[in-house]
Amino acid sequence: MTSHQLIRRTLCAALLGLCGGGAALASDYPAKPITLIVPQNAGGTNDIVARIVGQRLGETLKGTVVVENRVGAGGNIGTQLAARANKDGYTLLMTISSSQAINPAVYKSPGFDPVKDFVPIALVGSVPNVLVVTPGFAAKNLDDFLKLVKAKPGVYQYASAGNGTLNHLLGEMLNSMGGLEIQHIPYKGVAPALTDVIGGQVPMAFASLPSVLGYLKSGRLLALGVSSPQRSPALPEVPAIGEKVPGYAGTLWVGLFAPRGVPAEVERRLGEAMASVLQHGDTRAALSAQGVELASATPAQFAALLQEDIARWGKLVKSSGAKID
Repeated sequence: MTSHQLIRRTLCAALLGLCGGGAALASDYPAKPITLIVPQNAGGTNDIVARIVGQRLGETLKGTVVVENRVGAGGNIGTQLAARANKDGYTLLMTISSSQAINPAVYKSPGFDPVKDFVPIALVGSVPNVLVVTPGFAAKNLDDFLKLVKAKPGVYQYASAGNGTLNHLLGEMLNSMGGLEIQHIPYKGVAPALTDVIGGQVPMAFASLPSVLGYLKSGRLLALGVSSPQRSPALPEVPAIGEKVPGYAGTLWVGLFAPRGVPAEVERRLGEAMASVLQHGDTRAALSAQGVELASATPAQFAALLQEDIARWGKLVKSSGAKID
């Protein structure tokens, strides 16, 4: 073999190694634990979903998935960390629509681009918010509530998890579409908001179904309506607000993303694994018990939903004037 032939063969081998390195790496995936970043507090809707799904995802991939809560700035801190992580599939993001689709409109500099920085892997499901009141509230059903509040503009307040959150915007939407004037009281998270509603400091709140399900079962809160287009299977006796306020609807979705740039083979394997996870009977039962309505969407459909929600909630944020510097 001549020196030129040797150089040529060595160069070809090196190029093949470079081209096939990603596939070789992906074939062993996962070779180490996967970190699943949850940019919300432990015990919240996204955290509950992430722990159910994460355990099953680890079993399906024959690896380990570690849920890591990285909170702050309405979900921006954890989302930024995920966006800047290595593009190897070992750092993923489980997030909710309020962080991914609303924050870019609410925050002047959220620190990430929901479309350019991430690739959608799987839409897990949707969760309605529930309009809850204390059991001692004057209205015990949605009809009486709407009549009472409409007759007393500016008298009542509703609590939310903070400015620009979905439960804040759902209240603004109800004011606008229902001809009401309920004052917004923002909190730093849904837990303190619900504590004050239960304690009687604020008469009502919008909160995700998983976060209030226990309080509803114990009788510490009363559900008047759900924000989904139809009634929730978890609360079939509670009307959809849209039954009385035509066109009213807004749900929280939960989905899995990877930083854009992960190897195509890793992206494919994650997608296939998540499809298997979401078809597993135990997973479906556990999520349904939390009030999560499982989705059936391709990654492309999930990407389209994200784009639609960015546009939709962006308009409402603008009209409400909700901004955080």
